[in-house]
Amino acid sequence: MSSSVLATGWTVAATMLAPVLRLNLKRRAANGREIAERLPERFGIDPTPRPAGRLLWMHAASVGETMSILPVLDVLRHRTKVLLTTGTATSQAMLAKCLPELGLDGHVLHRFAPLDVPSWIDRFLSHWQPDAACFVESELWPNQLAACQARGIKLMLVNARMSDRSFASWQRAPGFARHVLGGFAHVQARGEEDAERLTALGAPHVESPGDLKFAAPPLPVDQAELDRLTARLAGRPVWLAASTHPGEETLIAEVHRAVAKTHPALLTIIAPRHPDRGPGLASELRAPRRAAGEDPPPGDGIWLADTIGELGLWYRLAPIAFVGRSLIAPGGGQNPLEPARLGCAIAVGPYASNFTDHLALLRGAGGLVDVADPVALARFVSAMLDNPVQRRRLGEHAAAIVRRHADLPARTAETLLSLLPA
Repeated sequence: MSSSVLATGWTVAATMLAPVLRLNLKRRAANGREIAERLPERFGIDPTPRPAGRLLWMHAASVGETMSILPVLDVLRHRTKVLLTTGTATSQAMLAKCLPELGLDGHVLHRFAPLDVPSWIDRFLSHWQPDAACFVESELWPNQLAACQARGIKLMLVNARMSDRSFASWQRAPGFARHVLGGFAHVQARGEEDAERLTALGAPHVESPGDLKFAAPPLPVDQAELDRLTARLAGRPVWLAASTHPGEETLIAEVHRAVAKTHPALLTIIAPRHPDRGPGLASELRAPRRAAGEDPPPGDGIWLADTIGELGLWYRLAPIAFVGRSLIAPGGGQNPLEPARLGCAIAVGPYASNFTDHLALLRGAGGLVDVADPVALARFVSAMLDNPVQRRRLGEHAAAIVRRHADLPARTAETLLSLLPA
C-alpha cells in the first residue's frame, strides 16, 4: 500500500474518530486527567492572542519531555517568543510552577496541544501562525506534520528517540515512515542507535549531538515542605519506588515487608506514575495518601505520594530510588536521569527498554544497580540502608554522568533559530 494511501487513511480515520476523541477528553477531564475549562484548546479553539513577532511552536508530550527542553527555552528567552504545547495535566502543573521560577513568563506561553484531527489542527495553526515548529522525542503525528508542511512551516525533531517496539512498527510501513519523517529540516537524535533507526526509516539530516535530558535542570521542590518532612523523618530509613505502574505496587509492598524485618520504622514511599490511582492503591495497600492530606505512618509502613508535580520532593527526601515500569513485562521504564541528577542510589528492573542508552551510561559509570525481581530489589534496598558510604558513591557517580553535554541546549537553540525568518 502506498504512503499516500496510508496518509489519506490516517486523515480519514482521525476525522471519523473526532466524536469519540471528544467524548474521551471529557471523560479524562472528569477523572482529573484533563483540565475541564481548557478542553477547547484540545480542539484547536483558543481566544488567547498570538504574541507579536516571530513565534516558535514547540511540542512536548508530558513532564519528562518538557523538563528536557527547559534549558533550551532559557537560551531562547530573549530571541523569540515560544508557544509551548503539551498533552497532560501534570505537565501543565509543572510548568505553572517552573516558568515563573525560571523567569520564562512572558517569553514562553503554554497551551494544550490539539489532537491529531485535521480540522482541530487547522484551527490551531490558523490562530497561532507559527513560523517554525519543533517536536520533542517521539511526537510524530501525521496530520500535524502534514498541516505544517502544507503551510510551509519548517520542522525540527529534537531529542528524537525510536524504541525497539516503535521501530518494528514503522518498519511494517516503510513508505508511510518516509512520508512522515521526510518533512523534517533537522533531526537531532538522543543517541547513536536512535539516529541509525531514524535514518533507516527515511529521516533526512539526522545527527546525534547527545541527550538533552542530561542537561535538564533538577526537578523543582517546595523547600519549606522538604525541610518539614526531612525533620519529621529524621533518623528513619526511607526509600522510594517512583513512577510505578499497575501491578508493581503489590511487589513493592512485598519488598517493604522483607526489608522492614531488619530495618525498624522503615518508610516506603510509592509515587505512582498516574496519581489518580491513589484512592484504589490506598485501599489495596492500606496506606495513607499524600493527596488526602495524610502524613507518613509513624511506624514502619507505606506512604502513597499520589500528587502531581512533587517527584522532585520525593527524590530529595529518599536517597534510595527504584524507577518503576520496569519490574513487570513488557514495561519500558521511566526516566532514570531525574533521580541521578539529585544523587540518588538508583535501581531499575529488567524491563526498561525505552531508556537503554541512559541506563548503559549510568551503569558504565557505576551509578546504577539492576534488579531482576522483588527479592533482588529488597537486597538492594537493605544494602543501601546498611552501607551509606556505598549509597553515596552510587549517587555521586550517577550525578557526575548526567552533567555531560552542558553546551547542548545552546547548540539546539541555535539550530531552532535558524529555522525562523530573519
